[in-house]
Amino acid sequence: MNRRQRKQTMLELIGRVDLSLEDVLAQLAAYQAQDVINALFPALCRTEAHLRWRAVSCMGRSVARLADENPEAARVVMRRFLWSLNDESGGIGWGAPESMAESMVQHELLAQEYAHMLISYMREDGDELYQDGNYLEHPLLQRGLLWGVARLSSCRPQILLERNAGPDLLPYLLFADAEIRSLACIAAGNLRLDRAQEPLTRLVGDDATVNLYIQDSFITTTVGELAQAALDKLGDTV
Repeated sequence: MNRRQRKQTMLELIGRVDLSLEDVLAQLAAYQAQDVINALFPALCRTEAHLRWRAVSCMGRSVARLADENPEAARVVMRRFLWSLNDESGGIGWGAPESMAESMVQHELLAQEYAHMLISYMREDGDELYQDGNYLEHPLLQRGLLWGVARLSSCRPQILLERNAGPDLLPYLLFADAEIRSLACIAAGNLRLDRAQEPLTRLVGDDATVNLYIQDSFITTTVGELAQAALDKLGDTV
């Protein structure tokens, strides 16, 4: 089987709706991690939701597998994600924030080294030295960014808190985009942000419906329900 055939086989595999994520990962384990990663990149741009999100999940696991085998090679992949979000790349960076976050969820070393970069996409570039924000303005990239922050906050909240991500997250609770508000609610709850209590309380009555990818499943809920769930988490800390 040549390289093109392997790539097509892997793309068909991740697109199968009859297989669980674990079944897909078990079959992908037969291939070199770097080959899997190269095959998955095009799928991050696909419009089919199942295929694109399954690619994100598999990308994170594959980058983590590569990091175990060759940390520097995994860093190259992470830098590829970063470059795709750079204006000079000539691309858009579809799926990059999500894949970065999933890779960091799956591997501690990558989280320690790259969490600050994910946070930087919520920050404006400042006038002073070292205020190096990389604020993402594109609405769809903002959705991907907030999904990444919410995902990382569910597994490694301390890393985000140590890097002071809380203040950067709060403005997203007020965004017009319902999906962004909903993901900000999830992250605020996971991080137990006391300063989010007031905006979360206002969002409890928000009946905007969202469809989110959570742990290899799509769930339909409302912003208000997620705001209440976040408030409940804040209450657990009292």
